[in-house]
Amino acid sequence: MRPLLFLVADKNMEYALRGFFERNGWHRSVPCTRFEFDPGRDVRVATGHNDPGLYARADALLRPFHGSYERVVVMIDAHWQGTPGPAAIRKEIERHLRNAGWKEADSLALVLDPEVDVWLWSDSPHAAKALGWRSPSALRSALEAEGWLGTGDAKPKRPKEAAEWALRQRGKPRSSAIYRSITATVSIERCQDPALHTLRATLRRWFPP
Repeated sequence: MRPLLFLVADKNMEYALRGFFERNGWHRSVPCTRFEFDPGRDVRVATGHNDPGLYARADALLRPFHGSYERVVVMIDAHWQGTPGPAAIRKEIERHLRNAGWKEADSLALVLDPEVDVWLWSDSPHAAKALGWRSPSALRSALEAEGWLGTGDAKPKRPKEAAEWALRQRGKPRSSAIYRSITATVSIERCQDPALHTLRATLRRWFPP
């Protein structure tokens, strides 16, 4: 039985996880005991479903993997058309996890609020470079001038749209590779997203250092 499965809503989440787990010594960033993990095998995308479909059919998508994985994380955005909100999404995904056969202690419903694009934003020069900007300060000044970022705010309130704007200013297309580039280089400590820190704490609990 393999240690851990991720079921995610889209390719951007998949590539964000790939970037992190493809690091040398990724476990030291958590920190946790290193466990066997292959992003190409252990990260599954709900292809054709995205967030609403994963919300509605996570249990059916998970059942084929029960008995093959000890633990599972379902990753889903909080904001999409028709969303019932983060708390309701988490409760429903937890219900799907129970229906699919995983106990509460061995599963995590990870709701990214508002969306996975929040992981693109930190004060790291690597993040600014991935978005096409020479420095975090140059990017921040531009975002503030255009109203994407409030004074003193760590992240844009609309992270996806702000990232798309930043990329357009530099003539860069939006792609899943950007998520991989950022998570492969930026320290977890520099990202203030609560969902990321929930994932970190869960990995430490499941695989104690």
